[in-house]
Amino acid sequence: PPRSAPVTPVAPRAPPQPDAARPTALAIAQAALDKKGEDVVVLDVRGLTSYADYFVVVTADSDRQASAIADHVEQTMKQQGVSKVGVEGYESGRWILVDYGDVVAHVMNRESRGFYDLEGLWADAPRFAVEG
Repeated sequence: PPRSAPVTPVAPRAPPQPDAARPTALAIAQAALDKKGEDVVVLDVRGLTSYADYFVVVTADSDRQASAIADHVEQTMKQQGVSKVGVEGYESGRWILVDYGDVVAHVMNRESRGFYDLEGLWADAPRFAVEG
Protein backbone atom coordinates (compact mmCIF):
# COMPACT_ATOMS: atom_id res chain seq x y z
CA PRO A 1 0.00 0.00 0.00
CA PRO A 2 1.21 3.59 -0.70
CA ARG A 3 2.59 5.50 2.22
CA SER A 4 0.82 8.71 3.14
CA ALA A 5 2.64 11.87 4.09
CA PRO A 6 3.17 12.33 7.80
CA VAL A 7 0.45 14.37 9.43
CA THR A 8 1.61 17.37 11.40
CA PRO A 9 -0.69 18.06 14.31
CA VAL A 10 -2.10 21.59 14.38
CA ALA A 11 -2.27 23.33 17.71
CA PRO A 12 -5.85 24.20 18.60
CA ARG A 13 -6.66 27.87 18.35
CA ALA A 14 -7.19 29.64 21.60
CA PRO A 15 -10.75 30.87 21.93
CA PRO A 16 -11.02 34.66 21.52
CA GLN A 17 -10.64 36.44 24.81
CA PRO A 18 -13.54 38.60 25.89
CA ASP A 19 -12.73 42.28 25.53
CA ALA A 20 -14.39 43.71 28.61
CA ALA A 21 -12.57 47.05 28.38
CA ARG A 22 -13.77 48.05 24.90
CA PRO A 23 -17.32 49.06 26.01
CA THR A 24 -15.76 51.20 28.74
CA ALA A 25 -13.47 52.89 26.22
CA LEU A 26 -16.40 53.58 23.89
CA ALA A 27 -18.54 54.94 26.75
CA ILE A 28 -15.72 57.29 27.77
CA ALA A 29 -15.32 58.44 24.17
CA GLN A 30 -19.05 59.10 23.87
CA ALA A 31 -19.10 61.03 27.15
CA ALA A 32 -16.26 63.21 25.85
CA LEU A 33 -18.19 63.85 22.64
CA ASP A 34 -21.25 64.82 24.70
CA LYS A 35 -19.22 67.75 26.04
CA LYS A 36 -17.88 68.73 22.60
CA GLY A 37 -14.53 66.98 22.91
CA GLU A 38 -12.70 66.99 19.56
CA ASP A 39 -10.54 64.52 17.65
CA VAL A 40 -11.63 61.64 19.90
CA VAL A 41 -9.44 58.61 19.24
CA VAL A 42 -9.38 55.23 20.96
CA LEU A 43 -6.00 53.46 20.94
CA ASP A 44 -6.00 49.70 21.46
CA VAL A 45 -2.82 49.19 23.49
CA ARG A 46 -3.53 45.57 24.46
CA GLY A 47 -0.28 43.67 24.16
CA LEU A 48 1.74 46.90 23.94
CA THR A 49 1.57 47.91 27.59
CA SER A 50 0.85 46.05 30.79
CA TYR A 51 -1.09 48.79 32.56
CA ALA A 52 -4.03 49.41 30.22
CA ASP A 53 -5.97 47.94 27.31
CA TYR A 54 -7.20 51.20 25.80
CA PHE A 55 -6.34 54.88 25.78
CA VAL A 56 -9.02 57.40 24.91
CA VAL A 57 -7.44 60.64 23.68
CA VAL A 58 -9.56 63.80 23.50
CA THR A 59 -8.81 67.41 22.59
CA ALA A 60 -10.40 70.25 24.56
CA ASP A 61 -10.47 73.86 23.37
CA SER A 62 -9.72 75.28 26.81
CA ASP A 63 -8.72 74.27 30.31
CA ARG A 64 -12.29 74.89 31.43
CA GLN A 65 -13.64 72.58 28.71
CA ALA A 66 -11.06 69.93 29.64
CA SER A 67 -12.36 70.01 33.20
CA ALA A 68 -15.97 69.81 31.99
CA ILE A 69 -15.15 66.81 29.79
CA ALA A 70 -13.29 65.03 32.60
CA ASP A 71 -16.17 65.73 35.02
CA HIS A 72 -18.75 64.41 32.54
CA VAL A 73 -16.68 61.28 31.87
CA GLU A 74 -16.49 60.63 35.62
CA GLN A 75 -20.24 61.16 36.12
CA THR A 76 -21.14 58.97 33.14
CA MET A 77 -18.88 56.13 34.19
CA LYS A 78 -20.06 56.34 37.81
CA GLN A 79 -23.66 56.00 36.57
CA GLN A 80 -22.56 52.87 34.71
CA GLY A 81 -20.97 51.46 37.86
CA VAL A 82 -17.38 51.95 36.71
CA SER A 83 -15.09 53.44 39.35
CA LYS A 84 -12.00 55.44 38.56
CA VAL A 85 -8.65 54.38 39.97
CA GLY A 86 -7.35 57.92 40.00
CA VAL A 87 -7.15 61.28 38.29
CA GLU A 88 -4.19 63.57 37.61
CA GLY A 89 -3.70 67.01 36.10
CA TYR A 90 -7.10 68.34 37.03
CA GLU A 91 -5.64 71.49 38.59
CA SER A 92 -3.96 72.72 35.40
CA GLY A 93 -6.46 71.42 32.84
CA ARG A 94 -3.78 71.12 30.15
CA TRP A 95 -3.73 67.33 30.37
CA ILE A 96 -6.22 65.55 32.59
CA LEU A 97 -5.68 61.83 32.94
CA VAL A 98 -8.57 59.77 34.30
CA ASP A 99 -7.56 56.18 35.05
CA TYR A 100 -10.17 53.42 34.96
CA GLY A 101 -7.67 50.57 35.20
CA ASP A 102 -8.04 48.91 31.80
CA VAL A 103 -8.91 52.22 30.14
CA VAL A 104 -7.11 55.53 30.59
CA ALA A 105 -8.72 58.75 29.36
CA HIS A 106 -6.41 61.58 28.28
CA VAL A 107 -8.20 64.94 27.99
CA MET A 108 -5.68 67.40 26.54
CA ASN A 109 -5.58 70.92 25.19
CA ARG A 110 -4.30 71.24 21.59
CA GLU A 111 -0.82 72.34 22.58
CA SER A 112 -0.30 69.42 24.99
CA ARG A 113 -1.76 66.91 22.56
CA GLY A 114 0.57 68.08 19.81
CA PHE A 115 3.60 68.20 22.09
CA TYR A 116 3.16 64.79 23.73
CA ASP A 117 1.84 63.12 20.54
CA LEU A 118 0.39 60.01 22.17
CA GLU A 119 -0.80 58.74 18.80
CA GLY A 120 2.78 58.91 17.52
CA LEU A 121 4.21 57.40 20.68
CA TRP A 122 1.77 54.49 20.36
CA ALA A 123 1.99 54.31 16.55
CA ASP A 124 1.77 50.49 16.62
CA ALA A 125 -1.58 50.56 18.42
CA PRO A 126 -4.69 49.93 16.33
CA ARG A 127 -6.93 52.98 16.60
CA PHE A 128 -10.31 54.21 15.68
CA ALA A 129 -11.83 57.66 15.68
CA VAL A 130 -15.14 58.12 17.44
CA GLU A 131 -17.59 60.68 16.14
CA GLY A 132 -20.81 61.86 17.66
